[in-house]
Formats: sequence, C-alpha cells, structure tokens
Amino acid sequence: MENKFCGWFDAKLSQKGVEEAKAGGKALAAAGYTFDTAHTSLLTRAQVTLASVLTEIGQESLPVEKTWRLNERHYGALTGLNKAETAAKHGEEQVKIWRRSFDVPPPPMEPDHPYYETIRKDPRYAEGPSDEQFPACESLKLTIERTLPYWDDVIVPQMKAGKKILIAAHGNSLRGIVKHLDSMSDEDIMGCNLPTGIPFVYELDENLKPVVSMQFLGDEETVRKAIESVAAQGKAKK
Repeated sequence: MENKFCGWFDAKLSQKGVEEAKAGGKALAAAGYTFDTAHTSLLTRAQVTLASVLTEIGQESLPVEKTWRLNERHYGALTGLNKAETAAKHGEEQVKIWRRSFDVPPPPMEPDHPYYETIRKDPRYAEGPSDEQFPACESLKLTIERTLPYWDDVIVPQMKAGKKILIAAHGNSLRGIVKHLDSMSDEDIMGCNLPTGIPFVYELDENLKPVVSMQFLGDEETVRKAIESVAAQGKAKK
C-alpha cells in the first residue's frame, strides 16, 4: 500500500515504516522518556509501530489501550488508490481538497468497493463503532469529531491522574489532537503535515494547556524532509 490511501484498510507497516518506528523509539530512549500507559488504534500498522517503540524504550509490558477512535481517517472510495495516480486522474487540486480540506470528505465507500466487506465485517470492530457510527468516508472535521471524545473521556482523566501518555496513531487522528491542544484554526490545521516515524512531545500544565508544544525529537533536517515527504504524497508524478 506504498503511497496509497490506506485509511481503514488494515495495510501492513512498510519496511520504511518499520525502520521509522525503530528510529522513533531510539529517539525517545535517547531523550530519556518513559510512560505509564499507551494508546493506539485498531489498525495493525499503528500497533506494530507502538510495539517497536516500546521495545526500544524497554517498556514492552506497558499497558496498551486500543480504540477505533484513533484509526486513520476513512478515505472512502479513494481507499486503495495510489495517491499520485489519483492526482494525475482527478487533478492535484481536487486531491488536495480531499486530503487536506477541513470539512470536504472524499466520495463514500460503496458496498461494491473491493475493500468494503473486508473493512465492515472485520471482527475487530465487533464492539464498535456501531452501524450508525461506522464511516463510509471522513473529512478531517469528521475524523476529529470521533477522535476527541476518546481524548476527553479516556486520555484526559489519565493525565489528570499524573500519568505520562504515549500515543501511536495516524496522521489525521493525531492532527485532531494537535488542533485541539494548540487551538489551531481550521485553516491552520489543513497546512499541518505531521511526519511519520518522528515522535513529537507535548508537555501540559494543570489546565492541560501546552507548556511545550509539538517538540519533534529529531534533527532539524530530518524533520524537515519528513514533513515535505508527507506534503508531497498527493502530487502527480512528473
């Protein structure tokens, strides 16, 4: 699924992703971070990333909570399509709107989509989401609306109890949390490209307001290239 719209399709972590996860874990270890609990999505690629990080920081037995609310954004009918080919077919501007606009979802995934049955009937979703909650496609706005209840109801009480939290999720579910923490506008979050495999840190005060905001653990050049790589994914190949 290299450079494809994976969304809720349970794509395996690529070799590049495996290497990034290991490097991210090493960066956390080098900075001396330890955690009290971890949260991740129901998708294998996030869980494998988390497991690799926990190995690197020597916390393989850390309690882990998994939820569909931290899943990647559901890309609807675009799921499984190559991003560059989709840009060549529909135009980079349209793909940018689908990928980066705040409240415009892509076309919905219909029952005849090749991954529809695979996703809808996956046993990992037996306990949620409900039929009413199960998305056919999501904008960033819709992704945030289903991510934040988990943040508020599960993660916030843990932080208020003094726990240090590690989250291994996906670009869009994490962007929802970033938008919330930094009180970013809809326009600003659209331009926020979170690099894969590079940990970033928030330190919050007693009112859960950032004291340290989006501090990347990596050298400046590596972070810059990773952000540019994410931003370029929806462009047609020249």
